[in-house]
Amino acid sequence: MTPRQKRLTWILLGVGLVAAAVGLVLFALKNNVSLYFTPTQVHHNEAPQGRSFRIGGLVEEGSVQREKDGLTVRFNITDTAEKMAVIYKGILPDLFKEGKGVVAQGKLEEGNVFRAEEVLAKHDENYMPPEAMDAIKKAQQASDKGAVK
Repeated sequence: MTPRQKRLTWILLGVGLVAAAVGLVLFALKNNVSLYFTPTQVHHNEAPQGRSFRIGGLVEEGSVQREKDGLTVRFNITDTAEKMAVIYKGILPDLFKEGKGVVAQGKLEEGNVFRAEEVLAKHDENYMPPEAMDAIKKAQQASDKGAVK
């Protein structure tokens, strides 16, 4: 084997190893990526079925219901245009309140109910993730257009 062939072999081997490493990293991350959706997007079937994702919006006023076990909570998340029923079993964050922003991570179940594994409440009166703010504005514009017609 000539030195040129040896060098080419080592380069191809290195490129193959890098490609394999990138493939393994992407495969590992695929299961950990959590996409964010609003109730309107879920209503329009844009959210993945049978896969974990995040849903965010405002906790609908008067929708929080606590079960007798003390841990299970049912509430609705709204983006002012659509609402989504959420069931969560666990301890809610201290900042969780009706009318306040919340992000829940979990899966969509039959009957269009979101089974949350984790609930996060926003930490500040003035802060809202840019994605959530944009989605709420779009939902309000869509509902305004529907009301005008």
